[in-house]
Amino acid sequence: MKPEELLQTLVKMVKETETGKLKWRLTVQTTEGNEEKYTVEEEGNVWIVDECYVSYDCTFQGKEFCMITYEMIRTLQDKVRTVNYVFIPPKGIRLFSLHTLLEHSVKADAVLISQVHTLWETLMKLVKEGSSQVDFQITQADVNVEEDM
Repeated sequence: MKPEELLQTLVKMVKETETGKLKWRLTVQTTEGNEEKYTVEEEGNVWIVDECYVSYDCTFQGKEFCMITYEMIRTLQDKVRTVNYVFIPPKGIRLFSLHTLLEHSVKADAVLISQVHTLWETLMKLVKEGSSQVDFQITQADVNVEEDM
């Protein structure tokens, strides 16, 4: 899917969600609550890293829709940097794995990322209200630091 198509689709989905027409399955996997974190060194600074995957699933205009997002959040004292990816995987792929998802990435600019965030906020508001419109699941992700070979 082209970025422009996804942006238009997400705008329509937010509107339909707000009017109660769409039901969602939202699955989150994050390292945010973990005591163990991994770090990256950049220009002499050591950043603490959190990762978060979100799978957005619904039936939209009679078709199954799945979008998976990945956010890497690096923190150094009061500084925060993020890297965001958006994926539209085929039906058979629902793994939270960058290696698996990368070939299904959508080139995401700030406008598209902002619309994804709008969808997230819309769905989180419904979750907080206890709406049956969103089936919400969150799990802790393991911290997997791969050694360089």
